[in-house]
Amino acid sequence: AEARLAAALSPEARQALDRHPLRELVTASQPHPLVVERRRALYGSWYELFPRSEGARYETPKPRRGRGAKSAEPQPARLVSGTFRTAAERLPAVAAMGFDVVYLPPVHPIGTTHRKGPNNSLTPGPEDVGVPWAIGSAEGGHDAVHPDLGTLEDFEHFVATARNLRMEVALDFALQCSPDHPWVQKHPEWFHHRSDGSIAYAENPPKKYQDIYPIAFDKDLEGIVAESVRILRFWMDRGVRIFRVDNPHTKPVIFWEKVIAEINGTDPDVIFLAEAFTRPAMMRTLAAIGFQQSYTYFTWRNSRQEITDYVNELAHDTAAFMRPNFFVNTPDILPGYLQEGGRPAFEARAVLAATLSPSWGVYAGFELCENTPIHHGSEEYLDSEKYEIRPRDWEAAEREGRSLAPLITSLNRIRRRHPALQQLRDVHFHASDNDAVIAYSKRSGSNILLVVVNLDPHHTQEATVSLDMPQLGLDRHESVPVRDELTGTSYHWGRTFYVRLEPGVTPAHIAVLRPSPPTGGSPTP
Repeated sequence: AEARLAAALSPEARQALDRHPLRELVTASQPHPLVVERRRALYGSWYELFPRSEGARYETPKPRRGRGAKSAEPQPARLVSGTFRTAAERLPAVAAMGFDVVYLPPVHPIGTTHRKGPNNSLTPGPEDVGVPWAIGSAEGGHDAVHPDLGTLEDFEHFVATARNLRMEVALDFALQCSPDHPWVQKHPEWFHHRSDGSIAYAENPPKKYQDIYPIAFDKDLEGIVAESVRILRFWMDRGVRIFRVDNPHTKPVIFWEKVIAEINGTDPDVIFLAEAFTRPAMMRTLAAIGFQQSYTYFTWRNSRQEITDYVNELAHDTAAFMRPNFFVNTPDILPGYLQEGGRPAFEARAVLAATLSPSWGVYAGFELCENTPIHHGSEEYLDSEKYEIRPRDWEAAEREGRSLAPLITSLNRIRRRHPALQQLRDVHFHASDNDAVIAYSKRSGSNILLVVVNLDPHHTQEATVSLDMPQLGLDRHESVPVRDELTGTSYHWGRTFYVRLEPGVTPAHIAVLRPSPPTGGSPTP
């Protein structure tokens, strides 16, 4: 073969082809710009918290004396909101778990008109704090902070504290407003008015948001774009470079295309995460027009086949333009799997999210295995933090061994240690003879990890796993030493091997493959 090809590979032939390259099937086009985004757009661990719950405390008002009363009347204790300063005290613990991004729901003033009470009730009491997404009051709109949380200076202190702990702050950008928002009076043309002059509240069936007005983008698209860019730059000037966008699929695609292009045109490091639980076509379109990350259907993919099909779709079919972020729960979504599976379900979902996607996230309370729904069949939390302040005793949970913080810390440490877990397209699923056991590998160069997870939170599962050896760069009959990064235990695994995974004891293996060095060589350091 070498002799036959020698003439074609000769220097003379190469020089001739360099001077006169083959032009068959060549098509000319205009130059296309190349966008290179920073690494956080692909890889990161997110933690969501409500500042008003962190550091919240019960305060007993001074007794009031009734008219003609002989003694002071005792007053019930009142729950006082946490602040940016008290929330900053929680950040070292979040950083210790290995998170890169702290995501805050809206921190703006909350309207009082049609304010929601606990558990989404329509009859709030005088002490009810309202929903952070009902943005705007006499105290300001999207460029103000809720006075109970502190001042803009306090917010900047929170951002600086996170930065000193090597974390970034992501801020919610919810383009909607309460009936009390300054826009309602200043820009009435931004809303659809009924014939009687009233404005219809927002709906995202089956959910109803009586405390929120939607914006009519077709009334003044350019004006709303300009105001949105102004607001985003306002928070960018205060250290925010990541925005989680609420319900982007309910706004015109052209709107987001203009806004993101305007921001990224001058600040390409700014990241937008689309919170779009909607039809696949819309989710893909939002990614294609500029959103750097997207929420996904991972929350509802539980069986081995569902997970395999969906991750293959994300890692291959849409990977060229859509980057997933696997949140295991959100304030809106308490999946049935977590409700029914208890702590082992939380452990399994954390392992899956942290090892299948380069970006993953948890909402505070996940590490405490909070899983009580408002009623059977609902994905809403009972006493949801969306409607009320919810203080948690983190120290007691860790002291009593109820917290998943040690597992989450291990997962984020493993992710940082292994480049294979920081990529999207390198996942490959392997066979097992038990549908309750899922096995997959992730590979980046010589860094290879094999993950085996028990998907059944109620029962111990056993399986024989059959590896695709060429996919791992191994010979068919090769046996290699592996080390479980969760436990530190070492094994020798070959093309087939046996696993036994017990919920609450050994929920999964995250094994790094260490192939033997070539004969006569020495191990690679």
